[in-house]
Amino acid sequence: MKSIIFRTSSKYLLPILLIFSVFILLRGHYLPGGGFVGGLMAALAFILHSFAFGLEETKNIIKIHPGFLMPMGLVFALIAGLAPWIYQEPFMTGLWYGEPLRMIGMVGTALLFDIGVYFVVIGSVLTVMFSIREII
Repeated sequence: MKSIIFRTSSKYLLPILLIFSVFILLRGHYLPGGGFVGGLMAALAFILHSFAFGLEETKNIIKIHPGFLMPMGLVFALIAGLAPWIYQEPFMTGLWYGEPLRMIGMVGTALLFDIGVYFVVIGSVLTVMFSIREII
């Protein structure tokens, strides 16, 4: 799109939406949100930017191929699932760090799993949308 209003607003919305997506990710194990919704929000921010500035400019901002985020997220989720085995607990049992952190709250393997979901969702949505944008 060539609209100056859309381009200007999208330039300022990108960091705001990305910060909000991390907020949604971090609040997910206590309130509605989590890795899936946060990942969709982050992918939406980059898709909005690609509509305003073009696909190549958005790919330059991301710096890594979105397809790389999917296996990286799966590794995070696998680590979250296998970590309880160290303590002779069943697969995917939630482990929690003893003290809550000030801004995040309780940190544990559930957060690690949510981060994995976050990366998988961003990678898969951006891969599909960038493929569609290349065709159009």
